[in-house]
Amino acid sequence: GAKNLGIKLDDKSVSEIAKETAEKAMSLFGQQTGEIDLINIAPKKRQEIWRKHKVVPRGIDREVVEMMHRTNMGVDQDPENILDHAVRTALSDGWGGSMIGTEITDILFTTPVPLVAKTNLGMLKEDEVNIVIHGHEPTLSEIIAELADEKELVEYAKSKGAKGINVVGICCTANEVLMRQGVAPIGNFLSQEMAIMTGAVELMGVDIQCIMQSLGELTKKYHTKLVTSSPKAKISGAVHMEFQEINGLTLAKEIIKMAADNFPNRKGNVCIPEIKSDLIAGFSHEYIRYMLGGRFRESFRPLNDGIIDGRIQGIVAIVGCNNARLTQDKYHNFLTRELIKRDYLVVQTGCGAISTAKCGIMTPESMEHAGEGLRSICEAVGIPPILHLGSCVDNSRILTIASEIVMEGGLGDDISDLPAAGIAPEWMSEKALSIGTYFAASGVYVAFSGQPIPVESSEEVKKIMTKGWQEKFGGQLEYIADIDQLLDKVINIVQAKRKALKIDVKKERVLMDMEARRALQDV
Repeated sequence: GAKNLGIKLDDKSVSEIAKETAEKAMSLFGQQTGEIDLINIAPKKRQEIWRKHKVVPRGIDREVVEMMHRTNMGVDQDPENILDHAVRTALSDGWGGSMIGTEITDILFTTPVPLVAKTNLGMLKEDEVNIVIHGHEPTLSEIIAELADEKELVEYAKSKGAKGINVVGICCTANEVLMRQGVAPIGNFLSQEMAIMTGAVELMGVDIQCIMQSLGELTKKYHTKLVTSSPKAKISGAVHMEFQEINGLTLAKEIIKMAADNFPNRKGNVCIPEIKSDLIAGFSHEYIRYMLGGRFRESFRPLNDGIIDGRIQGIVAIVGCNNARLTQDKYHNFLTRELIKRDYLVVQTGCGAISTAKCGIMTPESMEHAGEGLRSICEAVGIPPILHLGSCVDNSRILTIASEIVMEGGLGDDISDLPAAGIAPEWMSEKALSIGTYFAASGVYVAFSGQPIPVESSEEVKKIMTKGWQEKFGGQLEYIADIDQLLDKVINIVQAKRKALKIDVKKERVLMDMEARRALQDV
């Protein structure tokens, strides 16, 4: 993290480096001129494209404020100019705020490594105090999850008639504590009301983003306490217990005790679905590099070679939300199954990752659904064909992985050369548009489905975001309503990339005798 922010380590202590890292990370938000340092993670060619089109972020907050000004009444009235700044603002998210969020969270709570966990509503427990943590800021939730096993608090819960304390999660806070502590994600965005309706949830603690407006009224119908912790996100009727860095431990204990105190108030109509699935999560870009190359030769070389020789046809990120206008998880799971069957390695974050996990195919056993080539790579390395990379903010890990694959060599000299694509099939949140935009501006083909993106009525804007961005950035963002057509388009795009790299024909593996090996050595 420190090196990426341009901090010189020299002979500094860990505390000194940590202080400088925190100060530099914070300064990028208020920075007004120049370039944010984190774009240096991207391939050199990509950086030059951004500079050429004047979309390199000068500072994270600056671009957001300027966007608000440009879209005020009577200011920027040229669609391409507005969209250029939308790109700049999105890049300040993906290569700025999100990258910082991932790096700092890894520093504070450790970089994830693979672990086995369980998911779905069946992870609620009838005889324990159930605490659901929900939102996108994991700091308080990490503390709650860690304290839930403390003897003093467990005994307190037992004094209220429960057998223990069960912490589970929803949305990206769930993904964060899953990746580091193995806490079960019981659902994604469209599962939050269902969790309360089981009658088994003593307390739901929420921070920010994707919190349904219905929760305040819904919890009144059950015994569930709804607790907000962010000063930026209060809810009428909820108990507000504001989190500050200095009161984390005290506040977490108070919340756990509040939940325990509520256990005797269950109304008797508890209905927990008997459904749960195993999953493997915790694939950071650092661990993937180690996993592929080993302790002493960490490298993306085996992955690059697998793509070059055709055993892996490409990499597709299936990310993003659920949408109430669609059957929950249907598109996520359809695309995931179809792509691994065709030898595409799938990486996932956010609600998309939880949807696949709930479906039970985020385990090595899902290898039976994978194509022969992908299966051979996964079996050799010991990974599932679908990799859970974390929360929505951890889409930055995908950017880093793409950059490292380029730097490893053999697959072009920019992200736009890679046989890769991104899909948000059930998008709902505005930030999904930001994520899609920074991936397109990074050189990736991005397809949205489900709910139309809010530019569909303008042919001119659609043309800019597809053909225009393709010419400028080597990537594009488009909406395709029909999911089968979307799948075909993604596959065609990736195959076109393979053809451009001249790796579209599978290389025949040749077994060499000793004489042939000696001839190679003599060359």
